[in-house]
Amino acid sequence: MNMFKQLRNLWIPCATIFALTCFGNAFAQVSYQVTDLGVPKNDNYSMIMSVNDEGWSEIMAGNFLPGQGDSLSGVPLNGRALINVDGYYVDLGTLGGPNSWMNFGEINDFAQVVGDSETAVPDPNGEDICGFGTHLTCLPFLWQPFHMRALPTLGGNNGEASAINNLGQIVGMAENGAVDPSCQSGTVNNRVQLPVLWENGNVHALPTVDHDPDGFAFWINNRGQAVGYSGNCSGPIHGILWENRTASALADLGTGGFAENINDEGQIVGTVGSADGTTQTGAIWQIVKGTGTTKLTTVLGLLPGDAAGLAFGNNNEGQVVGGEWNANFYWSHAFIWQSGVMTDLNTLFPASSNLFATFAAKINNRGQIGGMAIVCSGPHQGEMHAFLATPVEQSAGESIAQAAPNCLESNFPAADAVNRLLKKSGPSGQFVR
Repeated sequence: MNMFKQLRNLWIPCATIFALTCFGNAFAQVSYQVTDLGVPKNDNYSMIMSVNDEGWSEIMAGNFLPGQGDSLSGVPLNGRALINVDGYYVDLGTLGGPNSWMNFGEINDFAQVVGDSETAVPDPNGEDICGFGTHLTCLPFLWQPFHMRALPTLGGNNGEASAINNLGQIVGMAENGAVDPSCQSGTVNNRVQLPVLWENGNVHALPTVDHDPDGFAFWINNRGQAVGYSGNCSGPIHGILWENRTASALADLGTGGFAENINDEGQIVGTVGSADGTTQTGAIWQIVKGTGTTKLTTVLGLLPGDAAGLAFGNNNEGQVVGGEWNANFYWSHAFIWQSGVMTDLNTLFPASSNLFATFAAKINNRGQIGGMAIVCSGPHQGEMHAFLATPVEQSAGESIAQAAPNCLESNFPAADAVNRLLKKSGPSGQFVR
C-alpha cells in the first residue's frame, strides 16, 4: 500500500509463498488497554507511524477506495499528517500542495516531526514521489511547533524524511537530479534516490554498498546510528547500517534484506528473504560492541496462515513489533516478539476494543504500541483506524481474536487481483517494501 511506498517493490518472487514455522505462544503476556484514535472528519483511514516516550503519536490519515486501506496495493486518494497529544489532534498542514504524508516518519520526545509533503509545483520530470497521482513535487519536511519547513535535497526535485532522533538528526532520502541508470524505460520515478542525513540544517549524502545507485535511510537512534537499505530502481538489495557516515551491509540468508529500525542498544529490526528465495520474514540483527560489525541473531517465524512479514519497530527493552500479510497481499496480523516468542496482538486486545490490529508500526520504551486496525462492527465497520495500545497487568478476558476471528475476511475481498505498484514502476521479482 502507498503508506509504505517502498513496500511496492516486490523483492522476493511470490510464485511459491508459504509460511515459515511459527514460534509457540507460551510466554506470559500482559494485555493492552486499546485506544481507538478514529479518523479525521471525512476520512476513512488513519494509522500511527510513530509514538514517542511521552505517548504522543504521529498519524497519517486520508481516504482509500473501499477495501484498499489494508492492501499492499492501496493508493491513497488524499492524505494528511497529524499528531495526537493526549487526545488533542494537530494537523501539520502542507508545503503548499494538497497532501502531506509519512510513509515512515517520526515524532521525537521534543514534538519535532518529519515526513513528506506535496508542494504546489508540478514535478518537471513527471515524477510522483508522494504517491497521490498529482505529480507534484514532494519534499521532506521538519515540523516543530507550529511551523513546517522543507528540508534541502541533493539538487533534485524530491525527497522524504523518515526519522528524527532526540538530537535533531534526521534521515531519509533525497534525489540528486540524475537519471537512474538502473530504471527501465517508461519508469515514472526514474531519478537517483540517495540515503541522506540532515544535520544542523545541512544535507549529507550517505554511501551505499556494492556500487548500488539508490538507497534510503529509515531510522536513526539517539547515538546517531542509522539503518535502511541500498539497492537499485527495483528496490532494496542490502540492509545497511550507517555509523559515522560509513555504510556496512547487514548479513542475510543469501537473498537480501533491509532494516527498518534501530534502538539505542544497537538492536536492528527489518526483514530478510528465506534461503530458498520464496518468502520474507522479520529479522533481528545486533551490533557487536567494539567491532563495528553486525550479526543476524534471529529470523522470526510467521503466525499461522500468514504468507510473509516484517519487523518494523523495537524499543530499548528488546521488544519488537511489526506486521504480516496474507497470500492475497492484505495486511493480516500485527505482532509483538519478545523473549523469543511471537504473539498475535489480537490475542492481547480485549473484545471491547472492536479493533482487529493488522500492523504495529512502533513501540516506545514504555511498551506502548501504535499502528492500524480494522473496525470490526458498527457504523465504522471496515474503516482502518489508528490505535494506541498501552500495556496493563490484567487479563484481557475475551480477546478480539476470539470474538471476531473473521473480522479481516468480512471487511475485505477474499481475493483481489493485486497488481502491486512498484516504487518506480520497475520489474517484479524484488523485495516487498
